[in-house]
Order: sequence, then structure tokens, then C-alpha cells
Amino acid sequence: MMTGLFESNNITPGSVPLARRMRPEKIEEYAGQDHILGEGKILRRAIDADRISSLILYGPPGCGKNALAGIIANRTSAVFTEINAVLSGVDDIRKVTALAKERRSLSGNKTIVFIDEIHRFNKAQQDALLPDVENGVIILVGATTQNPYFYINAALISRSIVVQLEPLKNTDIKSVVKRAVGDKEKGLGYLRIDLKEEALEHLVNSADGDARSALNALELGVLTSKPGADGVIVYDLAVAEESIRRKKIVYDKDGDEHYNTISAFIKSMRGSDPDAAIYYLAKMLYAGEDPRFIARRIVICASEDVGNADPQALILANAALSVSEFIGMPEARIPLAQAVVYISCAPKSNASYAAIDAAMTEMEKKKTLEIPRHLRSTGYSGAKSLGHGEGYKYAHDSEGHFVEQEYIPESRAYYKPTTQGYEAEMKAYLEMIKKNIGNNSVSENDNTPKN
Repeated sequence: MMTGLFESNNITPGSVPLARRMRPEKIEEYAGQDHILGEGKILRRAIDADRISSLILYGPPGCGKNALAGIIANRTSAVFTEINAVLSGVDDIRKVTALAKERRSLSGNKTIVFIDEIHRFNKAQQDALLPDVENGVIILVGATTQNPYFYINAALISRSIVVQLEPLKNTDIKSVVKRAVGDKEKGLGYLRIDLKEEALEHLVNSADGDARSALNALELGVLTSKPGADGVIVYDLAVAEESIRRKKIVYDKDGDEHYNTISAFIKSMRGSDPDAAIYYLAKMLYAGEDPRFIARRIVICASEDVGNADPQALILANAALSVSEFIGMPEARIPLAQAVVYISCAPKSNASYAAIDAAMTEMEKKKTLEIPRHLRSTGYSGAKSLGHGEGYKYAHDSEGHFVEQEYIPESRAYYKPTTQGYEAEMKAYLEMIKKNIGNNSVSENDNTPKN
């Protein structure tokens, strides 16, 4: 038994959007998601055997979450009902669960409750579901575009299987579009349509994994084009470009795609792949990400991952941040790209980052070391009587601008320079002065790093 969203697809063409009419009724009609619905996969077996347990379907728009819920509705012998996450409250949930309890006690029938956009439920609403999901009174099928681990109560997630759906492949969207053109009952097959290959390619690429977007553009173009003298509607590239002018990419500024993209961006710079880094930069800028946010991440990467292997990287990154503050898009893309390429191609060292983390860990866990008296401040009356500064040796008075003295009362080794880029010179300098300890100074001719 089905309600609302999942009633029969036998709808008069034109009465509802094409994307809704073309929703698959059988799993054999479903496009994509082979990683969860391929032959032998556990979810496919569970649907075929009508042994569904509570599910959270998670994925981007147009990837088939509602379609999959509809297939479950068609396949199951359980009563399948829907709760609107935007309009429903705790009282609505309790009414549904009360009916489910009564149904189970009278006939033994199961109840599957579908909640689209379940992430819109607040904590109280999600908590209201918990006892009945726990006791098997209802089987929950929730759909969300947001990461459930951020938006759904941990207790509810622990009682459900989280199923991640991916954006559809181009081949999947092609098959969906072609089926819509040829289907005379639910699609556009009652019309004579000449779908040009280049138009199909444009639809598929612009949809960016979203079947709904492709079908909406197809329907718009077909229904607003006049047939020729022969009665054929020509859907060519020009029509396709009018139907879907700007590619819409999946990118949410406070959700998964935001965090996944910035993560891939930073890891590509760290991994010395300028092409990948530039691609992710373009994706963020195209999606409307704040260039200042991107610039701040570039600055962090310049210090964390390049560090002293090439100190110029931090200077260039900071310049890109400054530029992005006062010129904005579209021009800001140029200095941002320059900084990204420079950092990607620079030698890498995280020695400074590792050093401060090691020191901060010790600061938290170990006793704080006293500052030696000869290093303490002398800029106030009475400091001398306390012994502050007594015995301090001014390094610049010695040849080579180095003199041996105690700077910390217990030996520490936080900074471990690499042999990458300029840091190799720093490493050589530190090794050289260690060898000369005991001579009390370093010769001017020794290998001092050049700025």
C-alpha cells in the first residue's frame, strides 16, 4: 500500500513534470548506483526479498533517492506511508506510529515510513521516531542531501543503514533521457522528437550527475519548440543551450561538497599536482565560493606543507589573500591561481608544523620549564637586582653571529629540518653550529643561510 509521493506513475503526460512521470517503478528500470544495487549486492537482495531494514538514503539532488524509495514502495508488502519533514511535527509522527502499532497487533503487517529531507527534522522530532524504530514498530526510510552524520541523531543512525548514492554517470543520464524521449505512456514518446547527439551531450554534461535537471531541460526545450512542417520537433544544440544555460554543480557552502572539495584542493597542492589543484579551485569559484575563504586555505597550506622548503610560498599566498580582499571576482581568480600553482610546484616540508605541534603537546602534558635568568627581560628597574640578563652573550658580538649558551634548561628537539629546497641550507647551518659547539663561535666563512 502506497500513499502520496509514491502513488502510481500512470499519470497523463503534461499533468506533472516529466522527471516525476519517468520515475522508475521497477528496480530493472533504475539507472546507476550499481555499487549498492548491482546483482548480488545486499541492498538489491533485501529489496528483492522484501526484507528492508531502516535506511538513510544520502546523496546529491537527482541521483535517485526518491526513485529508490518508490521502488521499495512498489516491491514491499508492508504499508508504505510518507511524512513530510517540512510540514510535520511530533504529533504527526505519533499518529503514524500509533497506526503502525495497531496495524502490527491486529494483522501483523509492517509499516515503512518514508521521510524525505529527514535532515530538516529537529532533535525532538528525530527522538520521537527512535523508540518505534528501536522496537521495530516502523521501518524508517529517510532521504537527505546532507551528510547524515552531521544532521541525524547518532542514536537513529546506529539503528539504520546509511546508504550513500553517487551522482549519476553520463551513460546513466543518457539512458534516462533516451527512455523519456521514447516512452509513449509516461514520457514524450507521444511527440515526434529528433534529439540531436550534440544536444544530448550538452544535456548530459550540464546536468552534472542530476537526472532531474536533464529531464527538466529536455521537457522545457521540447514543449517550447514548434514542430516543423513534417510534425517533427528538432531538439538541437541551440535548443539544449537555451534549455539549460548554466551548468549547475553540486556544491553546498556548509555541507559535504564544500568540505570534500577544499580537502581535495589542499591535498592536491600538498601532493604537487597543480592541474588537480587548479581544477578544484575552478570548481569552488564557479560554485560561488568566497575567494577569501579559498585564499586563507592557500596561506595555511603554504606554511603547513611548504614551510621553509620555500619561504617565498607564504609571501605569495599572503599576497593572494590581500588581493582577494580588495579586488574580488572575477579578477581574484588570477592571483589565486598563481599562488596555487606556485605552492603545488614548490618543494615541501612540514617540519615547522610538526615542531609547533610537538611543542604544544609537551606544553599541555609536561611541567612548564623555567626561563633561564640570563634570558629574562631587563627593561625595568629592579631587573638587575633579580639577576635578570646576567651573563647573557650577544650573538652578534661573535664571529659568525653565533655563540654557545643555554636557551632552554632541558634539551628539546622539536624542529627536524628536511633536505627539501631552502630548508636543506637551514639543516646544514644547524648541523654546522652543533659541530662547532665548544669553540664558542662560528666563522664568518661557514655556510650561513642566505636570505
